[in-house]
Amino acid sequence: MQGSILAIASIISRIVGLIYRIPLTAIIGKTGNDYYGTAYSIYNIILIMSSFSLPLAVSKLVASRMGNGRAKDAFRVFKGALGFAIVSGGLGALLLYFGADYFTGTLLKTPLSAIALKVLAPTVFVVALLGVFRGFFQGLNTMMPSAFSQVAEQILNAIVSVVAAYMLYSYGKRVGAVLGDADAYAAAYGAAGGTLGTAAGAFLAFLFVLFVYLVYRKRFKKRMRRDHHREQESYGHVLKMLLLTIFPILLSTIVYNVSTLIDQGVFKNIASLQGYSAKQISEWWGVYSGQFIVLTNVPISIASSLAASSVPSLSTAYHAKDFDTVNRQISLATRFIMVIAIPSTIGMAILGRPLNLLLFHDGDKTTMMIMLLGTISIALFGLSTLTNGLLQGIDRMKTPVINAVISLLVHVIALFLLMELFDLNIYAVVIANNIYGLCVCILNDLALRRYSGASVNLQKTYIIPLFASIVMGIGVFLSYELVHKIINSNAIATILSICVGVLIYFVLLLLMKGLTESELARMPKGNTIIALAKKMHLLQES
Repeated sequence: MQGSILAIASIISRIVGLIYRIPLTAIIGKTGNDYYGTAYSIYNIILIMSSFSLPLAVSKLVASRMGNGRAKDAFRVFKGALGFAIVSGGLGALLLYFGADYFTGTLLKTPLSAIALKVLAPTVFVVALLGVFRGFFQGLNTMMPSAFSQVAEQILNAIVSVVAAYMLYSYGKRVGAVLGDADAYAAAYGAAGGTLGTAAGAFLAFLFVLFVYLVYRKRFKKRMRRDHHREQESYGHVLKMLLLTIFPILLSTIVYNVSTLIDQGVFKNIASLQGYSAKQISEWWGVYSGQFIVLTNVPISIASSLAASSVPSLSTAYHAKDFDTVNRQISLATRFIMVIAIPSTIGMAILGRPLNLLLFHDGDKTTMMIMLLGTISIALFGLSTLTNGLLQGIDRMKTPVINAVISLLVHVIALFLLMELFDLNIYAVVIANNIYGLCVCILNDLALRRYSGASVNLQKTYIIPLFASIVMGIGVFLSYELVHKIINSNAIATILSICVGVLIYFVLLLLMKGLTESELARMPKGNTIIALAKKMHLLQES
């Protein structure tokens, strides 16, 4: 249930994020998307280094102490983590601001992205503090503060991003007219307006979780008074445990995300040497980062949420040596991801062009091929993200790091060869990205089997969702073509075909017993879904 709450919040956030990217892209264009994406790729790395792993680490440490009845030690973890966040977040923000010109200009050959990156810099500090509060509540096995703050953050982000982008785009055009490149400066300042929304949203989310904490503090102090353990952890020990927990997560996350920076650096430098124009390279990367990644991240975000929400309970069961619960958690989390990721992969591949036409008014052949080649990454990255979290939950902190490093090496070699030998330009990035996700999935799966002994039901986890998705895909394709031929409206045909696809998949999944009644009951609104399924004679008592 807690995983589902966080997953639903992530879906809502991603949908809001997708919706606001439509007017944002219309304002700043493909070149603006390149500047926006470049700034974000650097911001993400600094954020990861300073604070991104804090929620997962804090939730794990708090959960293990609460499971042993040590509420006072759990609170010390929270306070120690706050001190760490102030230092690491502050240093990260300073590095991002003063290093913006070097990162964007020297490393990634996109100097005008520095404007957007400097706007993002203070956000690193705010997100560090926010992460500690979210991790604290997740460690107490409640995802509601994280979920509500995430949705509120994204809504304000959307509003401010679009308004600020519109205003700063006009300002940038005037600046560019003086400096001699109106379009480029307009796109750069517009992208900076987009990043301003991120800062505003993070600040609102922080205020929300701070308010929840202040309300909850009295109740938690009662739990601390019931803790009669005489010995308490020192802050030195707390910091040591925090660092020991953060460092492996940090390494695996950095390796996991640095591939985007490497992709951009390799792609832009080699493509430039191959004679492609700066405008063409910028537009290609704008489509990849501003359209393809945005669309595919909606279902992938579910994996991140489920991984984060699975760690506290999985860690508690593992330390209690309750291996039946450990295996059940791993199996159910994997099934949940595949039930969503597999149909998302097939549906996105079929509707890639219609969706880009609908959302971004882009029916270009290159965009269509990027979607067709790249949507398999939804399933691969969804599963690899989840398995990273599951391995960390069973205290195999180094394993995801090792697996990610191996996969990254394979990824970089593949990218270089695909660009140099086959001149595949942006398609090389997409294919190499898939290879990376596949390597991580294979290595993580082998590690999970080895260290946890968990095994998944192949039929329910993979075969049934895949079969139902293939049939769904055929139905989606035929319904789109039929409706489009009759009405000649891409928007209506796309929306109706998505509805048809959801219905076909839902019916087939239940008919083939891909989900049981007890599993549906654990989801939000599960009883409503069960009642509907029984009325349709799709579900029997489990």
